Order: sequence, then structure tokens, then C-alpha cells
Amino acid sequence: MTMPTIHEATDDDLPGILDIYNDAVSNTTAIFSEQMVTLENRAKWRSDREWAGYPVLVARRNGEVLGYASFGDFRSFPGYRFTVEHSIYVQKQARGQGLGRLLMGELIDAARHAGKRMMVAGVDSQNEGSIQFHENFGFVRTALMPAVGFKFGRWLDLVFLQLDLDPQAK
Repeated sequence: MTMPTIHEATDDDLPGILDIYNDAVSNTTAIFSEQMVTLENRAKWRSDREWAGYPVLVARRNGEVLGYASFGDFRSFPGYRFTVEHSIYVQKQARGQGLGRLLMGELIDAARHAGKRMMVAGVDSQNEGSIQFHENFGFVRTALMPAVGFKFGRWLDLVFLQLDLDPQAK
């Protein structure tokens, strides 16, 4: 199997990013939304991330977008400027092949390089695979927010996990 390449997203990657995003909206609780988005929406999202100096990374193999990852502001207030919240999405058929690990490693490096101190993940409490994935990278569960989301006719609990990006902080 050919190794995937990781690179900054370009306009050519947007259709693949759109497909992966809309699949997550339609079929998972990874995104607490039930609204599909358009190519224009993903182009603006990417542009907004780039303007803020944040990465949008894409994993490709044989020309196909298999996954993407990014981070953005955790909250908009200046006191949170050293904290980012990230997302990683991998195409359904490409899960379990290590793409998420590759993307996460690159995101963590990018956040450290950008001078960030804390990376936050918000995960559906029922998604034990994602929670374990984050814990394998050193993320620690820091909060459980019951019934803050609603999708597929049911209430969803949100788990927050944090990774301290400063190895000297402990």
C-alpha cells in the first residue's frame, strides 16, 4: 500500500473534504449538526482558517483525499488565544489505516510551532474509539457536559479532552 502524503489543503482538495464532512454529518455524531454543507461553505471555512494562520491538512493517496484535519480558536475571547480546538476526519473506507495518527501528529506539531499551549477535543461521549484515540496521544478527559447536543432524535453528551502542548509544564 502506498504511503499517504500530508499537505496543506488546496482548492483541488475541497471536493474530497466536502464529501468527508457531509458523510460525517449524515452518518455520525462526530459533528453535532444535521445540515449538509456546500463546496462554497468549505472554501470559506478553509479561507477563514488560513486567514487566522491555522492549518488545514489533507491526507492523500494516489490522488484521493482520504482525510483532513485542522484546528481553530477554542473561544473568541483574547484570554483563550493559546488554546485551540481541533478536528480530524477520515473517509469511512480509509479508517483504521493510521491516517488519523499521521494527521494528529502533524496538527500537534503545528500547534506547538504556532505557540499554542493547550489543544482541546470535543467528542460524543458514546464515541469510545475517538476518546481512546485521543488518550493514546496524551489527551486527558477534563469535562463531561450531559445532553448539550441533539442529533438523530437523541440527546448527546459531550466529553472534553485536553492535551498540554508544553512538555515543560508538568
